[in-house]
Amino acid sequence: MTTWLPAGTPKAMFLVWGEDLTSPLTDPALREELRAVGALRLQVNLDDEHVAPALRFGTGDPIGAVVSVWGPDPEAAARVLAARATTAGWLVEERRRVDPAETYDGSRADALANTAVLRRPAELDEETWLHRWLVEHTPIAIRTQATTAYLQHRCVAPLPGSHPDPPHVDALVEELFPTAGMHDVHAFYGSGGDDAELSRRMSELMASVSRIGADRDLDLVPGSRHLWDL
Repeated sequence: MTTWLPAGTPKAMFLVWGEDLTSPLTDPALREELRAVGALRLQVNLDDEHVAPALRFGTGDPIGAVVSVWGPDPEAAARVLAARATTAGWLVEERRRVDPAETYDGSRADALANTAVLRRPAELDEETWLHRWLVEHTPIAIRTQATTAYLQHRCVAPLPGSHPDPPHVDALVEELFPTAGMHDVHAFYGSGGDDAELSRRMSELMASVSRIGADRDLDLVPGSRHLWDL
């Protein structure tokens, strides 16, 4: 097993639908199958009992998990996953704006891992949207919340999947927060119990969110984060 990845290793991300996804997605046999097609790392974010109190919403059927696979053959990894669950996946470009603390043994991270599924609004051209999202919105999102990790992924190409009508997705953003943020809005926003500061942070964040169209056509998937080196 490796605890590092060669520079330029492709990353693929998958939305997964279904009930009781813990068993099929954490099964050691899945990791063996992915390893057999050259995959080097697997991440599984499960909407499970540990994050039951967290906020979630979406535009269609509830997304039960978000899976990431690093390796030289993303299409082969996509076929492996599609054989186990209903999936839609993309080759992504990753930007790590705030690095998470990570272990690679499959243990659950001590955090709430939210994945936001973004879609570019029709009224914004791609260049404008990318600038607003990557350059203008990012520092606002980080400074107005108790963010412990912030990873951006632009979807660059769809991958084979099993979903009969896969959704259109432009980007996936993974944000980690303190576990207490599921129960305490001040813990989520890092406002230290100050209601005025909480209001200020929420207002600044929501104004920025609306500028990138993430106030509509958005899925938010909470998760328990597990990571394995293969």
